[in-house]
Amino acid sequence: MLRHVDLCSGIGGFALGFEWAELSRPVLFCDIEEWSRKILRKHWPDVPIAEDVKVLANDPDELVPDCEIITAGYPCQPFSVAGARRGAEDDRHIWPEIFSIIKAKRPTWTVFENVYGHVTLGLDEVLSDLEGQGYATRPFIVPAIAVDAPHRRDRVWIIGRNMANADSVNWRPLQEPQGRQQESSIKRQSTSDSRSDVANAQSEGLENVGRCGELEGKQHWRHLPKKGSSGTGRECWLSEPPVGRVVNGLPGRVDRLRGLGNAIVPQIAQMIGETIKKTPV
Repeated sequence: MLRHVDLCSGIGGFALGFEWAELSRPVLFCDIEEWSRKILRKHWPDVPIAEDVKVLANDPDELVPDCEIITAGYPCQPFSVAGARRGAEDDRHIWPEIFSIIKAKRPTWTVFENVYGHVTLGLDEVLSDLEGQGYATRPFIVPAIAVDAPHRRDRVWIIGRNMANADSVNWRPLQEPQGRQQESSIKRQSTSDSRSDVANAQSEGLENVGRCGELEGKQHWRHLPKKGSSGTGRECWLSEPPVGRVVNGLPGRVDRLRGLGNAIVPQIAQMIGETIKKTPV
């Protein structure tokens, strides 16, 4: 099992997905939110948890353990079209600190996740920085619906391989992770479309079908007609199941919603982890 340092860990989506793939074990988490750290402590009680990437970046040789993988779902606010898009001028922009940790630790693999708006703001800097340090990089757009989630949630996933640790003769570029309904072109959608940068629960073909709290029992399933046919086709989730935002009496409801909204989809991390395992060393 590879050693995995998970920065901007959230509630542990990268660690969970990579564990499902039997790729790695976490050796360090880092998240600024106390509620997220509580979740991490519950599920990985033996793994140390740091609180601030900027503190780690001050002395990564001492504070960050050696590892083969570094991941981060770093803050999206500097790039999201749902915000001001201040990029490097945003005080939540921490890519430089993450990059300094990468330069110090030189992991074999780096995997990052961010919103679709990152494609037109900030992504070139990330790719240029990594490639300047000898990493072969490739970004993908993989939406949550690619792993059958009931919402679209387009996200850019950035995968880097340290070529100094690779056999240049036998190593092939990382193949695209395979997922049903995956859409991988980073130019396929107008960047003015804000639905891919917020916690949007709508999926293509499911827009305006039902509202949260209206449905009960199994009524959240809908048989969709096949294209060009009036008959019943595939069975799909409605745009939002009848739980979540309207439930009352749930402890830490606001924290839970924030944690889920910031979380990556672990099934996509699992796909990436399985693909990394198949890559020749």
